[in-house]
Parts: sequence; structure tokens; C-alpha cells
Amino acid sequence: MSEYAVTNPATGEVLRSYPTATDAQIDEAVASAYQASRTWARGTTVAERAALVHRVAELHTERRQELAEIIVTEMGKPLEESLFEVDFAAQIYDYYVDNAEAFLADEPINLLAGEGSALIRRSPMGVLLGIMPWNFPYYQVARFAGPNLIIGNTIVLKHAPQCPESAAAIQRIYDDAGFPAGAYVNVYATNDQAADIIGDPRVAGVSLTGSERAGAAVAEIAGRHLKKVVLELGGSDPFVLLSTDDLDSTVQAAVDARFDNTGQSCNAAKRFIVAEDLYDGFVEKIAALTLAKGDGIAPLSSLAAAERLEAQVQRAVAGGATLVGGGERSGAYYPPGVLTNVRPDNPAFREEFFGPISMVFKVSSEDEAVELANDTSFGLGSYVFTTDPEQAVRVADRIEAGMVFINGVLLDGVELPFGGIKRSGFGREMGRYGMDEFINKKLIRSTTPLPA
Repeated sequence: MSEYAVTNPATGEVLRSYPTATDAQIDEAVASAYQASRTWARGTTVAERAALVHRVAELHTERRQELAEIIVTEMGKPLEESLFEVDFAAQIYDYYVDNAEAFLADEPINLLAGEGSALIRRSPMGVLLGIMPWNFPYYQVARFAGPNLIIGNTIVLKHAPQCPESAAAIQRIYDDAGFPAGAYVNVYATNDQAADIIGDPRVAGVSLTGSERAGAAVAEIAGRHLKKVVLELGGSDPFVLLSTDDLDSTVQAAVDARFDNTGQSCNAAKRFIVAEDLYDGFVEKIAALTLAKGDGIAPLSSLAAAERLEAQVQRAVAGGATLVGGGERSGAYYPPGVLTNVRPDNPAFREEFFGPISMVFKVSSEDEAVELANDTSFGLGSYVFTTDPEQAVRVADRIEAGMVFINGVLLDGVELPFGGIKRSGFGREMGRYGMDEFINKKLIRSTTPLPA
């Protein structure tokens, strides 16, 4: 039985299955990508590769309704959010189209001694494996594949087993855009086959977005084979509220930051750390807004995801936490709720809740807020809300995370680098820095002037 299947989380019905690749098909895919990598970068210019990627962006826009409806069925994302994701993916592709030549331009080096000249020339590494998650099926692929294809790398893409139809739709887009065979190859690979791909000498690097467990496994294999790896893993992002002149709008921002993609986002706000003078009002208001979501909230991505969240909440309550809302799971639907009184000895204190459950903590000072914000193995994103601009910057500097957003949520942009530290992974995607990961920054030094 194939592990790649479209299972509607709203009903539990298995709609379609896709055959898992054979070992021979995996080898053929890698061979095709490797062969393409020999000619793709050398036989085309940055502008020519960018033109094909621009066509990919156009096809996302032309097919946005079809693409959005696929992921509504695959992982339960609301249609409005699905349409936004398709549009954002198109924007990512076009951002790199518009900026690639500047990002990839030769970088002269001022010599301290000797005659001649030196420069850094950015060139592709070769075949890359992308291992993508289910929660943002188009966006995740765009931010990995878009810049790397323009660089001249080629892509073997293993999508999440519950997203085979969106994976196939993306492959059709690349084919219809006119990419040569092997430049972008979708594979329905098992985890064991993915491990073999990483170890294949024809493959230069791997990028994974997923869980800590998956990241550790991929990093171990990549390290054993001396392969470059980028990891974007989980997060338990703090939302630090120290002062506000509009508690209602701040609580609304907190809810928006928590419930994006039904709470199934690595960089969603998950731990709300609130100054004691605001705490009671914040808890009352966030509980009311959370409970108002009620039956209108979408299902989680799968029955298994809802069962995991249910078990986490039960452990948290058994450990002494107070739950407002939450309650009875119905299939893949899990009612939203708020946890308070979560102590350091409670298992929930250090867990990531991947769904519509918030944790709220009370603190008596800025120092205590920062200490609590950093008391986690994760370090992806974070949020700071305060009316004091100096405090905002001071706290942002002290928070241990790859990203800090001040007095705002859902501020991601195509030009902004995305990534974390600690057990949230390493490396960056998006923006200028996303184009600098899988690239050979080759030094060229000459005793005579180099041609412009």
C-alpha cells in the first residue's frame, strides 16, 4: 500500500492514492537531475532561467483556484488561506526573478597586497534534495526551488505523503513552464529512499522543513556524507506583551498570530508571556476570542494530528494546567483552547503545540519575560509588544531566535529571511540570504585585471 494518499481530514475519507516510487525510479530521478545539472547552469544565463521561473509564477496565478482547492482537501486549510498561500508562492518566485542578477553578480574584493584583482563568483552546487512539509505545500516549495533553479541547481523534491496531489500539480507547472527534463523532479519517495538520495554522490545538498526528529535524522545522514544541509524545524515562539495602549487590538493580534493555518505553523505565536498588570484582562479577552472560534475552525491536517494534540492537552491538564475551552475532539476537529498555570515541571512547558491551543504566562518584569521567552529548546520566531520603542529593541536584542517581530504579526515578506537557531534548525530561506545557501562562493584571484 502506498503511503502517498489524499485523505480528506474533514471526513477521514481516502480519496486517491499515489504509488510510492520504486528504487529504480528513484535512481532514474537522481540521474535525470544530475544530467540536467551538467547543462542547466552552463547552457543558460541567469536571465533565461529567471524567465522560466517567472512562467512558474504566472501559472500559479492562472491556476490559483485549482491549486487552492487541492490543499483544502489534502490538509484542511481554509480556502481563503489556501488562495493566499498560492499568491504568496507566486510572489516569492517573482521576487527572485526580479533580483537574481543583482544577488548573483560578481563581488569584487579589495586586495590588501599584491597586484591584480580578485572576486567572488557565485555558481551552483548541483543536485539538491528538498524534503517538504504538509502545512504550506506551495509556499515551502517556492522558497526552496525558486532561487535554486535560477542559481542553476537542479531539484529532486520529496513532498509530504499527505500532499501527493499538490506535489503533482507543482510538477505539472514546472513541466508546462518549459523547464528541461531533470531540472525539477518530484518523487514519491519513502524515508529510506530519501536517506539513500542524500547519500548519493550525485547529490550536493539537502533542505528539509519539518520536525525536530526529521531534522536530526537528515542532519545525521548529511553529516556522514559531508553534504550541505539547511533545516527549518519546529518552534514554540514567544509573544511577549509588556505594555499596550489598546489591549483589544493586541489580543486580536495574538489570536491572529496563533490561529494562522489553524495553529499549524512553525512560527505561530504559541507562548503568550504577559506583564502582570495586563495578565487578567489578556486572559479574559484571548479566551473569549478563542472560544468564539468554536465550530467555525477548520479541521487539523489529519486525524493523527488531532489525536496528538488531544494527548498533549490531556497531559498538560494532568500536570496541573488549567484549560479554558478545548474539550472533546471530533475526528480531525479539535476545539480551540487556552492553557494557564503551566509550570516548568509540566510536560507542556517545553512542548510545541501544533494546533489551536495557546499557553499564557504571567511575568513581573522585563527580565523575567526575556528569561521565560528564552527558556525553550526552540529559537525560530518571536513577537514583542510594547509602547516603549527603546524597550522593544532592547528585548528584541535579548531574545534568542532567528526572527523578532515588534508590535505586529503575520509580517512575513518575500524579501525577509526566514529561519531559526537552537533546535529550530539552521540556515535561511527567503530574501537575499535564501539565495546564498546552496551556492559555491568561488574565489577567483588573478595577478592581472579580470574582465568586467
